[in-house]
Amino acid sequence: MKQLENQIAVVTGAGRGIGRAIALKFASEGADVICVSRTAENSEKVAAEVRALGRKAWALAADVSDAAAVSTAAEKILADCGKVDILVNNAGVTRDGLLMRMSEADWDAVLNTNLRGAFLFTKALTRAFVKQRSGRIISVASIIGLVGNGGQANYAASKAGLIGFTKSIAKELGSRNITVNALAPGFIETDMTAALSAELKTDLLKKIPLNSLGQPEDIANAALFLASPGARYITGQVLTVDGGMVM
Repeated sequence: MKQLENQIAVVTGAGRGIGRAIALKFASEGADVICVSRTAENSEKVAAEVRALGRKAWALAADVSDAAAVSTAAEKILADCGKVDILVNNAGVTRDGLLMRMSEADWDAVLNTNLRGAFLFTKALTRAFVKQRSGRIISVASIIGLVGNGGQANYAASKAGLIGFTKSIAKELGSRNITVNALAPGFIETDMTAALSAELKTDLLKKIPLNSLGQPEDIANAALFLASPGARYITGQVLTVDGGMVM
């Protein structure tokens, strides 16, 4: 039997990169997946890939920072699916820049998507989790939320906030058999890291004991573990997947 047989998972930021990898990994292990992305094109593209694996999929276009949009999306999800077993808060953006030149708009954009988005989706589905007395909530943070990084004050703050959010909600929901954990990826080969110069990538590799950048599938495998029966007694934790970069 597959690890997520007949479970229903919601994955935000599912249109590409880590979110897409998680959606497909969950589907390969028996889950039906609601693919949430900012654009209908991206969400439908991944939903089609999920269906190709023999699972049901729903495509939803929503801005995770928009409370009304998230509420509408959650209502539709529960109406169409009847339940949700797993929520993966993965939607994220970057707007890098030194603090003294960072605009309020760039600060707000990152905090609103990365942290407020996780809050809104978690809140919108929590009542359903509590009612069924089960659920897995997994948020994709970052090692930057653990150690900080010059030029990424907004991103670091959003990911550190996500870790604190995870630990707090884990304490609130533990008595209802709901686990809440976070992943802290290191440098993963996605669209976000594709823009890095070759020189910067070389410098990064010197700091990674495993001497390679991670792949989206590495994060998907970790998410699968946290969603699986094998992680039933793990909550409030941050699983770092970074090739040993942060110890």
